[in-house]
Amino acid sequence: MTTRWLDAVEINPAEKPQACLIWLHGLGADGHDFEPLIPELRLVNELGVRVVLPHAPLRPVTINGGMVMRAWYDVLSPDFGYAEDSRGIRQSEQQLLALIEREVTNGIPASRIVLAGFSQGGAMALYTGVRYPQPFAGILALSCYLPLAESLARESGEASRAVPIMMAHGVSDPLIPLSLAEQSCDRLRELGYLVDWYSYPMPHAVYPQEIRDIRHWLEKRFVPAGG
Repeated sequence: MTTRWLDAVEINPAEKPQACLIWLHGLGADGHDFEPLIPELRLVNELGVRVVLPHAPLRPVTINGGMVMRAWYDVLSPDFGYAEDSRGIRQSEQQLLALIEREVTNGIPASRIVLAGFSQGGAMALYTGVRYPQPFAGILALSCYLPLAESLARESGEASRAVPIMMAHGVSDPLIPLSLAEQSCDRLRELGYLVDWYSYPMPHAVYPQEIRDIRHWLEKRFVPAGG
């Protein structure tokens, strides 16, 4: 793959990594956004997990008046299902796939990789993870939705349906409606994906109970084979 690797914050365990967590930030943030959360998850040295927090490319964002910011794709309308930046989504998919292939080449198979993300980053993790030809250890999709949902049935493979998915959303999210996330969850389940759904009394944010639930869910994904 010739796509240039994205710049990223990388956190490595003291010993050789046994697994990898690739976590994508939301619109306008960068890879440092969720860096303070990583120690709370107790994964790096405890379970030998390498963490990669990539920075999205800089691009103009239509919904923000064309302001240039870090974004995985352009947002064309407040109605996320009305018009989608399919070109930008697929470009970011290729960049994410390049990161995944780097980890695989370095000895961490897809079955030991979790794709995670918040908001737009969660949307990209979900979009990419359910189309990958092999099942990942898991997909963590926070406060987000499934982009280009109508194309999933023809673009996904049977193997990807084995990947465990955790979706979590705030019931009072003013940016990405709870109903849109629920529709995405329903669509995935209709196609045979395994989705654990969580909702919390929060806006577009991360909630303390959610962090505990994420930690427990991730621990199950990263337990060594036979452990």
